[in-house]
Amino acid sequence: MANKIKEAKKTVCFASLRNVPSSPRKMRYVVDLVRGMEVTKALATLKFCSKDASKDLEKLVRSAIANWEQKNERKAENGELYISKIFVDEGVTLKRMRPAPQGRGYRIRKRSNHVTVFVDAKNNEEA
Repeated sequence: MANKIKEAKKTVCFASLRNVPSSPRKMRYVVDLVRGMEVTKALATLKFCSKDASKDLEKLVRSAIANWEQKNERKAENGELYISKIFVDEGVTLKRMRPAPQGRGYRIRKRSNHVTVFVDAKNNEEA
């Protein structure tokens, strides 16, 4: 049983990006575009996406691919990998004050997020 669990963990690889200086809501728009996609299609989608968060996410997906290749000790073939799970969590919020009329101060919340990408091979799911 332990060997089966160990083999299952060998194929699932992930990469995480922490403290990205954009709001989680903006990042989720981009994450929803690539959820469940094949990795090559996801990279092409992110490359031509006009959102600023897509640059960070593209780098993260490339890192997850490299982690998979390092763990399996071989290059990923075209169309073999897909994004099995991807999610965005809320990070630290920096609280700032902005001067306002009549001596008041408006609160500014500078949000951040954490993104985690899990990559898996397609042939493992079929078997």
